Amino acid sequence: MHDTCHLDSDWFANALAIFLIIGLVISYAPQHFRIIQMGSSEGFSPWFLLLGSTSSAAGMLNMIALSWPTIQCCNDVSVGRCLELTAGVTQVTLQWVLFMLILVLYIIYYPARLKYVDIDIPAHGTLPPQHVKTKLLSDDWRLSMNVSWAVTIHLVLITIVTFFLLFTRIPGPDGEVPPQISLWATFLGVSSALLAAIQYAPQLSRTYRLKLVGALSIPMMIIQSPGAAIMSISIALRPGTNWTSWAMFAVSGIMQTALLVMCIAWKFRQRRLRIDDFGYSLDSDSPTPLTDDIDTVVGEVSDPQVGAISYANNAEDAREDAPLLAKPRRSARSSRFFGWLRL
Repeated sequence: MHDTCHLDSDWFANALAIFLIIGLVISYAPQHFRIIQMGSSEGFSPWFLLLGSTSSAAGMLNMIALSWPTIQCCNDVSVGRCLELTAGVTQVTLQWVLFMLILVLYIIYYPARLKYVDIDIPAHGTLPPQHVKTKLLSDDWRLSMNVSWAVTIHLVLITIVTFFLLFTRIPGPDGEVPPQISLWATFLGVSSALLAAIQYAPQLSRTYRLKLVGALSIPMMIIQSPGAAIMSISIALRPGTNWTSWAMFAVSGIMQTALLVMCIAWKFRQRRLRIDDFGYSLDSDSPTPLTDDIDTVVGEVSDPQVGAISYANNAEDAREDAPLLAKPRRSARSSRFFGWLRL
């Protein structure tokens, strides 16, 4: 314990940790701001959020388990020295908090019109069917709610096991990590890396299928993709850590780079087609989207109004003219300074 608490200060590791802590907040801010500004979380894959939340939680508790002797040094050293020693734990904990905030915003800003199942009621004669909203929960909304519960249960379970092992541990000779904690930390680190490896697969699939950026933030990915490499180096330099602590960040950086490249490609495609991130034409203020080059179309549904129903000339054309993603409500007041965050 004495050797751990009184290691020489490493100015490079400390400066890198401070840089990354500030960078984490700055990198996630565009995504948080974009969801709130757009008033919609469409475009996210619930599976991406599930895998990312569980991966970051496992990585955080891996770091806490391996750094526990260092964390205990805070009882014997100054506040400044404590913050220096626990900078690695602060980094991964902050990363978990910021990613979890995306999941919270996803649930809060999930479009109300997509929460329930809509059915078509056949009409008489040549009239097109009426779209009626039911009280049945849609498959996507049920999946989203199940994801939030799964993330909560996973966090509670691994937190209980981690701190039970830490509080009941018997320190090994020369302050070595007890084998049961080492095995548990390895399990958390490896599972975190594996979850991170497959985390982006659902999002890559969804973004490729939609061929739209949606609510994803390109500035966040531009910052985080190279930042993942720096994060891996910073974690590797912290005392008490091993490859299981930084593997998750390395894998995430590679997968996020692939998603970034895809989003940039769709951004150029949207500019060529003159449509926005949700599939709507930029040439007019009309809510009618451009659909000539859009591969997948999802019908927009509204409640029938008695005496005020207007029908398109062709029923199938009306269905094909529905937007790929719902047009988000934008705030009337937009800040030029924060305009880049909406990319």
